[in-house]
Amino acid sequence: MRGSPAPVLSIFDATMITVGIVIGAGIFQTPALVASITGTPALMILAWLLGGALSLIGALTYAELAGACPSAGGDYTFLTRAYGRHLSFLFAWARSMVICTGSIALLGYILGDYLTRLYDLGPYSAAWYAALAVVFLTAINLAGLRRSSRMQNLLTMLEIAGVLLVALAAIGLSLGMGPGVELNAGAAASTEVEPAPAGPGAFGLAMVFVLLTFGGWNEAAYVSAEVRGGPRAILRTLLISIALITTVYLIFVVSLMHGLGWEGLTGSDAVGVDVMERALGSVGAPLIGAIVAVASLTSMNSTMIVGARSNYTAARDWPALGFMSRWRGDRNTPVIGFLVQGAISLSLIAFGAFEHDGFSAMVEFTAPVFWFFFMLTGLSLFIQRRRNPKADRPFSIPLYPVLPAIFVLTCLYLFYASIMYARSQHATHIAFAVMLSGVAVWAMLWRADARRSSPAP
Repeated sequence: MRGSPAPVLSIFDATMITVGIVIGAGIFQTPALVASITGTPALMILAWLLGGALSLIGALTYAELAGACPSAGGDYTFLTRAYGRHLSFLFAWARSMVICTGSIALLGYILGDYLTRLYDLGPYSAAWYAALAVVFLTAINLAGLRRSSRMQNLLTMLEIAGVLLVALAAIGLSLGMGPGVELNAGAAASTEVEPAPAGPGAFGLAMVFVLLTFGGWNEAAYVSAEVRGGPRAILRTLLISIALITTVYLIFVVSLMHGLGWEGLTGSDAVGVDVMERALGSVGAPLIGAIVAVASLTSMNSTMIVGARSNYTAARDWPALGFMSRWRGDRNTPVIGFLVQGAISLSLIAFGAFEHDGFSAMVEFTAPVFWFFFMLTGLSLFIQRRRNPKADRPFSIPLYPVLPAIFVLTCLYLFYASIMYARSQHATHIAFAVMLSGVAVWAMLWRADARRSSPAP
């Protein structure tokens, strides 16, 4: 059955999809890094507050773009309207081959690493778990948006509960509760000793990790045409999502700081494991493993929901890709888009299996390309304003052009930082090679369209 996107999601559904993408396993890895880089509790808290503020500015930018043109294409649609379908095809190619599928593979490896600790499947155990998760979640999404969104709601609530459980355990440690009281007593005493404040460059590096942990809220734009409540519904979705994410993150990092102590936090390689083992003893390690596994699965499912929709939208603009433009109206699902996304994700998981560290390889593979196109999307708001100054906009970002300029400059800095971080890694080189291959595919599609549209002799 053919169809097109229909408004079947509530604001709550869309919020759970957005929050599920953002709050992932990264929050269990970055607090210790941010603390050690910033050097003081005050600067650490400032970094997380600033991360929420910058994400809010970005969300307001996207709210104007999505409100003016709600679409299953999200960024792809914004880029098409600003730069034309040729550049936006390169984004769709990057999203399909690198950004979304790379993120799915990355999350799959996090899931696989933790499940391997519970039951090892052999030398490629993490890759097998990641592949099984992709197959399972693809099957759920093929069954329909309603079913996958219900599962997403449950997973996201479990994910938030898990993060807050770790925070509660940390608070218990700060109050002298749990088997690890002796360990915590020494760490707690260290909170009185504050290292020298970090310089501007170090604080900028800390913001790179903070904003990576906040990353993903923009994916709400991909379901903007499927949220009930009209064009302004996506604004409410984004505002609620950013507020909820920022609140959960602040509770989490403040609890860690008090529970582990400052030196305990900055010296930790796995804050979640340290907190849960000290608070609950031997039960803590498998419990934190389950929490991280749920967080990874939640983010994977959210990313798959929005990723397949960009495949569908790009296919509608390019007749040669028409096989992906089929939308099952009875399921509200781009079936072929999901199958293509699943196949590419499995290929990237296979690639990661032969790397030294599958997770790091996927970070290096995705980050530079992601921030480059994120920056172009922010710039598209200026282009749209200039071309159509009197166009109907259900929501207009306040303090224009200051706020969107801050968003664009933030993306530019993170693009530069990700290039500097991964410039010597071959996974990054492969990512840019994949981008260049997109130019060759674009040329073939352009020629095919030209032949199709040329008049018969």
